[in-house]
Amino acid sequence: MGDHSFLMIFSSFLVFIICAETSLAELSPSFYRKTCPNVERLVRSAVELKFQQTFVTAPATLRLFFHDCFVRGCDGSILLASANNKAEKNHPDDISLAGDGFDTVAKAKAAVDSEPHCRNKVSCADILALATRDVINLAGGPFYRVELGRRDGRISTIASVQRHLPQTHFNLDKLNSMFASNGLSQTDMIALSGAHTIGFSHCNHFSKRIYNFSPKRLIDPTLNLQYAFQLRQACPLRVDSRIAINMDPVTPQNFDNQYFKNLQQGKGLFTSDQVLATDERSKGTVNLFASNQLAFNNAFVQAITKMGRIGVLTGRQGEIRFDCFRVN
Repeated sequence: MGDHSFLMIFSSFLVFIICAETSLAELSPSFYRKTCPNVERLVRSAVELKFQQTFVTAPATLRLFFHDCFVRGCDGSILLASANNKAEKNHPDDISLAGDGFDTVAKAKAAVDSEPHCRNKVSCADILALATRDVINLAGGPFYRVELGRRDGRISTIASVQRHLPQTHFNLDKLNSMFASNGLSQTDMIALSGAHTIGFSHCNHFSKRIYNFSPKRLIDPTLNLQYAFQLRQACPLRVDSRIAINMDPVTPQNFDNQYFKNLQQGKGLFTSDQVLATDERSKGTVNLFASNQLAFNNAFVQAITKMGRIGVLTGRQGEIRFDCFRVN
């Protein structure tokens, strides 16, 4: 009886390992080689056009991909709308996702489907992954090969977002814990945080650091004082919550390593940014990325590739959506 139980458990374990390896093996940069060989060119052309219209395309698309992968995996579920406003995108952590990111996916999907042999062959999850690579590159960041073969999820709930996205007040332990739960290391987390080299944030996400940090200190002592006063000028008390501030005050429209140089000077916009430079466990990596653009680029590519594998649906799982914003 003991031997039989052991064999059953061992067999189940083997099935789990094989399924996991198969899922990963089914992601490949050449996944659409036969079904839609021009997919990358089609997505790129649409993304380039959108990027020329507004730079917000870049941070909006990149943030959309991150929020998709960290909730239910990279399955395009962040794109889905619901009649009762109970989808992922309706959660308070997602409500600020810029519409330009969704529009980028819509335009790229239309470009792919404009080729008859590609129509409804490429998942929205893969289109988002490709569009993310393209906006990073168009903003001056690295070009990298994107693993493809994801299927689109059919489920998107507001409840699934809860406690699955990092918060601006997180310390290093909380950041590491959340990223580790998604198979990402501390170095991956720091590299992905470097995406804050582009984009913007609304004043309410950091106002406590510049006005009401603690009973004894109005301004967060880890914040560069001159920078804090600049932020106060841009975000006066009771300011319109829609006012947005560049996360990188130096080169806000360049995907570069300036973010890490800012952290060295106490110019991280969020607590979760600045802690990377103040905690001794992460400080060395920040200093490396600040001094070496190539080291940052390489680490970022490795991290976003790993992130793109989180919870993917492959094979017969999920579907290929005809419309990226609703299930078939």
